[in-house]
Amino acid sequence: MSHWIRQWEELDATEPVLARAEGVRLRPLGPDDAPVLAAWADDPLFCDEAGWARDLDPGLRRERWAALLAAPPADLLRLAAVVKGEVVGYIDLHGSEAGRRELGYLVGGRERFGKGLGTAMARQGLDHAFGVLGLDEVWAEAADANPASVRILQRIGMTETGRGSDTWHLDRRTFHRQFAITRAQWENRGVS
Repeated sequence: MSHWIRQWEELDATEPVLARAEGVRLRPLGPDDAPVLAAWADDPLFCDEAGWARDLDPGLRRERWAALLAAPPADLLRLAAVVKGEVVGYIDLHGSEAGRRELGYLVGGRERFGKGLGTAMARQGLDHAFGVLGLDEVWAEAADANPASVRILQRIGMTETGRGSDTWHLDRRTFHRQFAITRAQWENRGVS
């Protein structure tokens, strides 16, 4: 069992840090989630938006997700984002640097795009990073050509810190914009 899952299981589920932002709650991903995650890739336009390969056989996609969920990399904490019992995406806290992780998020199913779920999920990711894991800083990046993701990072209080590596988004050459937020900034958000 990964150290992240053990840490999750030791939590009291009533802790306020696990509050549900805008109806979204986080929980560990399990084997039953693999078919749900794999099915999102049935939509080629979703694959394009997510940067996923379009041409994987559905059975192979399910196998790959099942393998990843059964044995995640040691430096990756991936949690399901759930609304009314349905998995609507996931967040990642990735990295091995002491006190610091990269936040990632993915809204699952293109029909859910543009409904505020990405912002709610990213907020939950920061709550978990600072309140549960006790991190000192979280960073993230978004493609400049993906203004929705850039706006999410700005909405949750992250500060742009610089330009990252070149990348592609929807067949367009672009670059990553990097953002960060510290525990102190997160704790003082909205306080003037």
